[in-house]
Amino acid sequence: MESMALPGLERLLDVCQRLNLGMKTSPPAREPLRAGCLLAGVPFDPVLASIYARLGHAAFATEVMGWILTRSDDRVHRLEENNKWWRENHWEQLGEPVIVFGGEMGMAYTYATVPGLADGWGRQPVVEVNTYEYEPKVMPIASNVDRFFDSYSRYLEALVADPRYQEAGETDLIFPWHATEILARDERLVELLRAGRFESLMKNTKESKATRQWFAKVAGVPV
Repeated sequence: MESMALPGLERLLDVCQRLNLGMKTSPPAREPLRAGCLLAGVPFDPVLASIYARLGHAAFATEVMGWILTRSDDRVHRLEENNKWWRENHWEQLGEPVIVFGGEMGMAYTYATVPGLADGWGRQPVVEVNTYEYEPKVMPIASNVDRFFDSYSRYLEALVADPRYQEAGETDLIFPWHATEILARDERLVELLRAGRFESLMKNTKESKATRQWFAKVAGVPV
């Protein structure tokens, strides 16, 4: 599985380069984490394993803030350290184990996979966790990590096409809030949302009317 095709990652790399959005990458560890190995006591996602077989670290779309893939290589083991910290400090609040693998630069938004919702191939869906407040808030954003990369690349294209960005380099488009049409193309994500598979993780999130509206748009259900 470590050698699986990663069209979403390839697309994100291409978009960052083609649109001059900035990008930094570094080589992987000589022996990167393997699919199914235990990280903080839960199985490591096979898509993440394939990504870390290619990259030890990455920063995507650095010219528009973007986000950072947590470093894990022969010198730095931040991925392992961060997940141990999350297990000790957030798993109980979340109500379910997650594997954090990156986040927005300088922000309290973290991207994580959910091992308990893995599909038949072991691929884990992706959520965004907001830790600004005491109770973390979760928003499901992809059926697997590579699909997240694909959706984020399409969000970046929409951002660059926004007239406000073209005129002043600024935009009000925020991921994932203003990417509902993009996320709704992820059929497996929609299926999981409609089946209520994220309900336990979203217990602190769906109190907000704006979040309920966002959820309805992505899942294609009434508010």
